[in-house]
Order: sequence, then C-alpha cells, then structure tokens
Amino acid sequence: MILFLASASPRRRQLLDELGMRFKVEPADIDELEEEADPRQLVLHNCELKAAEVAARHPDSPVLGADTTVAIDGCILNKPAGLPQARVMLKRLSGRTHVVYTGICLIFRDRGIRESLCVSSEVTFQELDEGRIERYFKIVDPLDKAGAYGIQEGRELIIESYRGSLSNIMGLPVEDTINMLETFGLFESLIVAHK
Repeated sequence: MILFLASASPRRRQLLDELGMRFKVEPADIDELEEEADPRQLVLHNCELKAAEVAARHPDSPVLGADTTVAIDGCILNKPAGLPQARVMLKRLSGRTHVVYTGICLIFRDRGIRESLCVSSEVTFQELDEGRIERYFKIVDPLDKAGAYGIQEGRELIIESYRGSLSNIMGLPVEDTINMLETFGLFESLIVAHK
C-alpha cells in the first residue's frame, strides 16, 4: 500500500519521510480558497478539495490532503505574493501571538473512508526590525509559506515561543495524522519496514 500526498509542500514531504511512510507526492490541481472569515473552515475546505481531486484518480489508495494558514486579528495570512507583502506580514506578526491552523483530510474511496480535522497551534514572535527581517529573508524563502515564515529554519531570528504541535506549525500535524491513519488500520501498512 502507498499513501498519496496531495501537496507539493517540501515540509510535509519531509515530515512523512521522517515517519518512514511509504508515500508518493501528487499535488492536486485545484483552485484553493483564499478568503474565508473562519480560518478553520478555510483550511478544511482546501484540504478536502486537494484530497478529493487526487483520490478521484487513485480510488484504490489512501490520499492525504493538507492546508495551512496563519491568522491574527481575524485576518488570514496565506502565502505572500512577493517580498513587499512578506515584509508587511512579518511586521504585523512582530511582537505578537498568532494562530497557525492546519486542516488534514484522509480519503480512501474504495474503503469508504473520508475523515477531516483541523489542528491549531500558537506562535509568539519576537519584536522584528527591518534589519532582522532582512537577515531572515537571506536564509528563508518566505514566498511559499503561510504568514511568510517557517518555524523549521531561522527560528532564532523571529520566534520567541510556541504552544501546541511543532509539526502542525510546519504544515502537517504528525501526531494527528498518525492517529487518523491508525483509526482506519492504515498506519502499519504504510510504514517502510527497513528505513
């Protein structure tokens, strides 16, 4: 058995690889919802769309879709369109606490499995000045990350603390993903025996 990951995210790929999962990356060809009043609904909608699109091509395999966003002051911060927007996002997050939401959806059509959930974590930023933001941009590409940052690299430059799942902040709540796969008896059959 093989799991299809309906995402091009290198961080999700890395997390599944570290688990020793047998999986194949097949990004979904969908138009993601960008604007939604409720960030939970946004990530759930997008992860379900991703998983469903790939599952239609692979009904005999489990498919995992995921979507992550950042929210602060009732505003959703998705991937920035360019460096100016990334800079604005980091200034907005500076010295404050925000919430990272990740939705995951598992679909295995031939077995009638369709399950979704949303996980949230809190991240508190240090106070950021222009110099610190520029140093951060020299080591991290902010353009493919919700909120214009990633917690896995350059963390010491921008992040003061976090509460909740670190892997959720990276883009895939590993503990919850394992639990979901175990609920349907899939986890063991997806682990590579000799990693």
